[in-house]
Amino acid sequence: MRKINPYVLKSVFADEMRNYLDIKVSHGFQMTSYFYQLKIFDQFCIERGITSPVFTMKDAHAWIQADGDEGDRRYCGRLSIAKNFLTYLNAKNYDVAIPDSVPYKGSDFKPHIYTDDETTRYFNAIDRYYTARAKINSIQFPVMFRLFYCCGTRLNETLGIRLKDLDLKEGIVRLCETKNHKERFIVLGDDLLELMIAYADKYFYQLDGDDFIFNSRIGSRYSKDRIYTIHRETLQYAGIPYLGDKEGPRIHDWRHTFAVRSFKRMIDSGMDMYTSLPILSTYLGHKSIYDTEKYLRLTMSIYPYIEEKCRCQMEYVFGIVERGDFR
Repeated sequence: MRKINPYVLKSVFADEMRNYLDIKVSHGFQMTSYFYQLKIFDQFCIERGITSPVFTMKDAHAWIQADGDEGDRRYCGRLSIAKNFLTYLNAKNYDVAIPDSVPYKGSDFKPHIYTDDETTRYFNAIDRYYTARAKINSIQFPVMFRLFYCCGTRLNETLGIRLKDLDLKEGIVRLCETKNHKERFIVLGDDLLELMIAYADKYFYQLDGDDFIFNSRIGSRYSKDRIYTIHRETLQYAGIPYLGDKEGPRIHDWRHTFAVRSFKRMIDSGMDMYTSLPILSTYLGHKSIYDTEKYLRLTMSIYPYIEEKCRCQMEYVFGIVERGDFR
């Protein structure tokens, strides 16, 4: 199976990029996000025709121009990692210009919460997905996309699951490639566990412990772009309008849907906010309940009766400030 190979970096800064990656990994950071962001910078330098280890102000100005397909968060992430790398080069006395930071601006964007009807149509479509070139997709994608919906996993977390991370006897999955670099565990419901076991019986005998469980027909880990394409095709087959990259519905909106429905179930079962909020915060892998309270506010906006139950508690704990940063 193909692993991340820093030696595919080819620009004049490639050796220093590898040194920088080694330093980040030695300090406990995941290589994945840093590597792919630096790979973009590496390709940029090649396309700019930079053949000596000099990065000019003109280069810096060209680098900070936004790609029309980039969201705000991805744009700021790309600039941030490259700026840190250039700062590293500057400390080693390279002649490099360091671009100014571009602060991330929160928005009033609200994620798409899939309705029951949309959910049914979507998974009817994904369950019918089939290609003659990759027959395993017909059992692979129903499992993958149900992890987004049933467990609230992020795309990168899901694509990063290795065979050794699964405990099918207990129905537990370890997530290692997490946003906050802290592994966590998710529990599979009975139906999803049954699907995972069926998938395992047909495919896992080919894998070693370090292999990713979701791989393309050529044995490589799926790219995010490939899964985005499958998602958009599924929306079309399900008759759910796709409004664009920033409008969705997005894959990540399954995570938001999971959070909202989980809150609703807990509140409906009689749990109060003080109990339900830390549980969901831990399960989602948030650093604190302050990262999770936006989901409770979103749930309250969709279900007014929950707002009546929780409004006083929310204002007591968090105040009345609205937040719009959904991750």
